[in-house]
Amino acid sequence: MDFEHALAAAQAVTGVISEADAQAISSVTLEHLDLPALWTAARNVGYPILPLVRQMAAHLPEGPNGRVHYGATTQDAMDTGQALMLRDTAEALEQLVEAVGERLTALVGEHASTVMPGRTHGQQAVPTTFGAHLAPVLAELTRSRRRLAAAKDDVSVISLFGAGGTSAALGPQAPELRRLMAQDLGLYTTDVPWHTARDGVVTMAQTCTLLVGSCARLARNVIDLSRTEIGEIHEAAGSHRGASSTMPQKANPILAEGIIGMSAIVGPLVSSLSRTLEMPQERAAGEWQIEWHVLPQILQLTGSVLTAAAELLEGLRVSTTAMRSNLAADGGLIMSEAAMISLADALGREQAHDIVYGAALDVRSEGSSLGEAVRNRLEKEGVDADVAVPEAAEYLGEAGSICEAARRGWAERAGGVR
Repeated sequence: MDFEHALAAAQAVTGVISEADAQAISSVTLEHLDLPALWTAARNVGYPILPLVRQMAAHLPEGPNGRVHYGATTQDAMDTGQALMLRDTAEALEQLVEAVGERLTALVGEHASTVMPGRTHGQQAVPTTFGAHLAPVLAELTRSRRRLAAAKDDVSVISLFGAGGTSAALGPQAPELRRLMAQDLGLYTTDVPWHTARDGVVTMAQTCTLLVGSCARLARNVIDLSRTEIGEIHEAAGSHRGASSTMPQKANPILAEGIIGMSAIVGPLVSSLSRTLEMPQERAAGEWQIEWHVLPQILQLTGSVLTAAAELLEGLRVSTTAMRSNLAADGGLIMSEAAMISLADALGREQAHDIVYGAALDVRSEGSSLGEAVRNRLEKEGVDADVAVPEAAEYLGEAGSICEAARRGWAERAGGVR
């Protein structure tokens, strides 16, 4: 109805209809409609606009009753309505993204120096920090925030091009009508029809896929690192939070599990929208209806995922004790690369790799320390070199600057790191 009111107002300004007719049309509101009858008729017609226009006209006297929806087409009204909803939804998602990003920024800064095991292929690799572990997710979110802003602009566009996209029934005032309506509704205008050009809608949905994907990766790491054998982070505690009906000790990562479950649904839903890109000629033949089914689900799920992610981060418990303890797991072999690099200058990388590889086997079979095992290997092979095995906190590379860069990227619009 916002579309019909804005169209009438713009047509009054441009002299297509009288001001009195426009005011009369705008006086018909949602309260005047028989919604059950509207939906029954919509099912028969296939779309709700024809029965909507007829119900509006039925509440008007002779004259303005023939000026409702003047020169427009069903898809103009429905696409403009969808543009309004997508714009408002995108703004709500932006607020949720901000909440997640702000909490991530705080955690990255707080734990920029909190040393923990870095893991590749599910196994300990080299030391990192918890801040550096989170920094890539923050950087992803920063990029997706920009994508969301761009996608919001791309979908916030008026549609008013008439039956075949040529605006023939709207007359020479069509460009000015679009401009006035866009201004009235808070949308952008365009001089090219987009009845069958759905790239903006698809991009919005794809941006949702990226947003929930980042949250799902965060959630997956929470589940993995909260395993009993690792215990480095945990969701918020609470009475019976994540409890089992039969195992009293359980505190399951319920938020993380919910995030993963909801995120997994978004991708397949979004993939169906690729079919909307193949709309034929000047109007869809079934492809348009895909949007009606999947867009609400995609947007609702994305909002729910972001809400859950913000709650998860707000209550996240970090065990620095477990992180330090886990660095010593596997006989301290997490420092193997550091040991290899300390030998590589004198021996070359390949020989240094072979010596430390053999030493790692010895550590696992004999229970010796890494430094001791490497020195034994050097002596056994008659190699005149010494190994330096630094502390984990001394082998963090760019972890600190990575955290700083991620936080700076997020805070860029605010003009400084918070």
